[in-house]
Amino acid sequence: MSVIEWLEHFFHPWTTFVIVPLFALANAGVPLGAGAIADTLSTRTATGIFFGLVVGKLVGISAFAWIGTRIGICRLPDGATWRGLLGVAALGGIGFTVSIFITGLAFEGTTLQAQATVAILLASLAAATIAASILLATTTSSAQEPQAG
Repeated sequence: MSVIEWLEHFFHPWTTFVIVPLFALANAGVPLGAGAIADTLSTRTATGIFFGLVVGKLVGISAFAWIGTRIGICRLPDGATWRGLLGVAALGGIGFTVSIFITGLAFEGTTLQAQATVAILLASLAAATIAASILLATTTSSAQEPQAG
């Protein structure tokens, strides 16, 4: 392995999971104090965005995967479980860069844009936490199952 490849593999987790999210957060341009978060979540717009990303993505992705398998147009990949699919579906609630871009197009006025941006950031954090919990529980339970053989 060349030095460049080694450096790429070494820095990849840091750039993916630390640097890029911090960059996006710093460039969001919204206050993130406790008061700002509480004020934001008390609005219907922010609440709708939050639950749309966290619950809507989870329910929508998993429901359509279930429907697709039931009517026979698709199947789960070999080795995949429904619990694992739920974890991956929860990951759908993350994706704040496009959501924030759309916020800038959809809402006029800085107040609504700021509220939507805070809701998107909180929803991404909540979706990541839910997905990690489901996927960790999935890998833990599958590791504890006796192996056939």
